[in-house]
Amino acid sequence: MTLYAWAFEISQDKLAESLPRRWSHVQGVAERARGLRPVSGENADLLEAAAVLHDVGYAPDLATTGFHPLDGAVFLREIGAPARLVHLVAHHSYAVLEAELRGLSDDLADFVDEGGVLRDALWYCDLNTTPDGTEVDARDRIAEIQQRYGPEHLVTRFITDGSPELLAAVDRTRTRLESAVVS
Repeated sequence: MTLYAWAFEISQDKLAESLPRRWSHVQGVAERARGLRPVSGENADLLEAAAVLHDVGYAPDLATTGFHPLDGAVFLREIGAPARLVHLVAHHSYAVLEAELRGLSDDLADFVDEGGVLRDALWYCDLNTTPDGTEVDARDRIAEIQQRYGPEHLVTRFITDGSPELLAAVDRTRTRLESAVVS
């Protein structure tokens, strides 16, 4: 069984019935990841596994801290997922900033943010996918998040403050993809 097939089964088990819209989102994120194979290369299976699992921490039986990147990473570590997959889930979409705003920086520090191509690619996939799983421009997705949560919410503050770094990762990935396709 491939890493992606294993990850898909876990994500489906945790999200499909309890959070069907979140399940649609992660499937869309995984679809974006498949489109980045020219960028992810030999790490394609890992990127696709991280994409389908990145929001597993929203599952009601896993939501311990209420911060899904951390809750998902803790769960994945407990079931023996590969360390790199665990760390990608923990740090998806600039989680370090939101952890700081939530007072969870010390907890997230147990996980390594690898930076680089694969991390950027995961952020790209998440930010270019609507809650329903369809493709969207990352800038429109950020605006949708701000509108959905409202001006006073911590998530709005996070996405607003984090937008420059998030969009830089999206732009770096887009550039890498364009270069890979031209080559």
